[in-house]
Amino acid sequence: MLQSISNSNVTLSQLLAGVLTEDETELLPSGWQILGDIIVVNIPVQLENRRREVGDALLKLYPRCRTVVAMKSINGRFREPEIEVIAGDTNTETIHKENRCRFKLDASRIMFSQGNLNERRRMSGVGRDELVVDMFAGIGYFSIPMAVHAKPTKIIAIEINPLAYQYLCENIRLNRVESIVRPVHGDCAIKTPAGIADRVIMGSFEAFRHLAHGINALKPGGIIHYHETTPEKLCFVRPISRIIATAEMLDRSIKIRKSHMVKKYSPGVWHIVIDAQVF
Repeated sequence: MLQSISNSNVTLSQLLAGVLTEDETELLPSGWQILGDIIVVNIPVQLENRRREVGDALLKLYPRCRTVVAMKSINGRFREPEIEVIAGDTNTETIHKENRCRFKLDASRIMFSQGNLNERRRMSGVGRDELVVDMFAGIGYFSIPMAVHAKPTKIIAIEINPLAYQYLCENIRLNRVESIVRPVHGDCAIKTPAGIADRVIMGSFEAFRHLAHGINALKPGGIIHYHETTPEKLCFVRPISRIIATAEMLDRSIKIRKSHMVKKYSPGVWHIVIDAQVF
């Protein structure tokens, strides 16, 4: 039987020595994500029949965690995760703490990407005294850090997914930023206001479909943060050309302020962000 451990130098492979074969040990995941008190891990197909042992071992490595879930896939319009609880408590709701912010979510129904941490931190440093429109707010991934740290005058946070909107409202209360963040439930194509924003966040991989709404929301001189998944050979040409073409269609002009890669999204594809000033 696996025993609880307190030595942080012990590895998953060492903990499962004598439980798995050498070949199985070679297939063990090298990393996982911790959301609050839930561990999210990808289990190779070849270890499917050993997922319980892997889950139990991860709980021994992290005694403060209570649940281990295996990520199966991400599906649908709202990019909902398909997961399986492989060890511990079956309750998958948790509160994740990051950068002095708290995010309540259900790990079985809401995505929370560890790879976007630096971008969330970056957004926590901009927007002071501005009116911000967050067009794809989710559970408050960018709105909450910005409200907690940068203190904009107002953030209009728009989210169409009913469950994500529910958690957005909870997270606004949880972080005590009700005076800053105004949640709006609905389609950003309909709900995005025009001509009032100092800054617009377009943190969705479907953002290109709504670029016109994002640009129209900005006052002259405002900043747009536009996210896209882009084939490596088209970085940063495609997203920038899309922004410029849309601005020209609206009789607006653009100055690119920054272009950077957030993380690798899939083989040969990058999650990128373009910061552009709109006049």
